Amino acid sequence: MRCVILLGPPGAGKGTQAEMLSEEECLEHISSGAIFRENLKNQTELGKLAATYINNGELVPDDVTIAMVRDRLSAITSESGFLLDGFPRTRTQAEALKDVLQEFDENLRVVAIYIKVPSQELISRLTGRLTCRAEGHIFHTKYNPPKIEGRCDHDGSELYQRDDDKPETVKKRIQVYLEQTIPVIDYYQNQALLVEVDGNQSVEEVSAAIRSALKV
Repeated sequence: MRCVILLGPPGAGKGTQAEMLSEEECLEHISSGAIFRENLKNQTELGKLAATYINNGELVPDDVTIAMVRDRLSAITSESGFLLDGFPRTRTQAEALKDVLQEFDENLRVVAIYIKVPSQELISRLTGRLTCRAEGHIFHTKYNPPKIEGRCDHDGSELYQRDDDKPETVKKRIQVYLEQTIPVIDYYQNQALLVEVDGNQSVEEVSAAIRSALKV
């Protein structure tokens, strides 16, 4: 069984690659965002605990996040393994995850894929993103423009730029990511578990590079 950890800054295409990879490699896709939403929606004990921090504008502590991930791993059904998307975000989480994975399966094969993209390209990708007000469909002024300017191809609703896709916010998001996650990348590199993939290619080329890395 394999555990694939997908790392990469905002705009690197982790979500797209996670969907493709989980389907092609028969890996269960575990998104940290989805775990949080599920626990909050179902008002689990962990969800209620996380809500107390979120409602106060505070970051959810690592131990609560790790507990949610441990709980989710206990429900794995795929025999091929799973893919972690959005976790771990800090070195502390990475170290805790190692213990959790050993509890889960001592023979688990772990590989961390880092999708690396130059900062200027990330800024270009994120600041050109347009979101549909009705259903959240995503377009891009350069890579996936709508057929009618300012209107969603699917439902005709208005397209707008989210606040977190504006240039000043994007730069801050990238900076925060690098500060938090570079230590995670170093952590997996020091354990010879990291594979770096050039994310400044087409979606198909990045996907092929990841699949090739997993075969090693």
